[in-house]
Amino acid sequence: MSIYEIPVKTIDGTETNLSGYKGKTLLVVNVASKCGLTPQYEGLQKLYSEYKDKGFEILGFPANNYLGQEPGTEEEIKEFCSANYNVSFPMFSKLSTKGDDQHQLYHYLTETKPETDVNDGALEERLKGYGAVRSEPREVLWNFEKFLIAKDGTIAARFAPDVAPDDERLTAKLEEELGK
Repeated sequence: MSIYEIPVKTIDGTETNLSGYKGKTLLVVNVASKCGLTPQYEGLQKLYSEYKDKGFEILGFPANNYLGQEPGTEEEIKEFCSANYNVSFPMFSKLSTKGDDQHQLYHYLTETKPETDVNDGALEERLKGYGAVRSEPREVLWNFEKFLIAKDGTIAARFAPDVAPDDERLTAKLEEELGK
């Protein structure tokens, strides 16, 4: 099964899949409204605005897996993103990124790309102090982990949550993928 066939729901509850994004470069991000990294929404929106006309989409997937930092309903999440960060990139219904109820999309992403390409380990060390430890290396570490999907649907790169949307390593890889 390709990434495009995996069933997902839009934030409005419409059953769909990612087939409408075939041929585009994607950044799949698990997001949260009450996280120390939540201000990354601003950077994600800026990145989206800069590259959306070049065949790029950011797909936001709210997840409540990390210390309950995304407790709201889809409607509350949508309102938060709009009111606080003017988010215009596609948002999807809340899902689970890890554990027994891990969504099929995140199972696919973490099995296909089990290691993070850009990660200095600093965030993971800090999280250990809060008792937040990955059960296995391929597991998504925290909110705002980023998977860059190439136009052909393969995973081009995986970035740790603390790699900001404007980080040169991310933007360079994005531009490389857009140029293919």
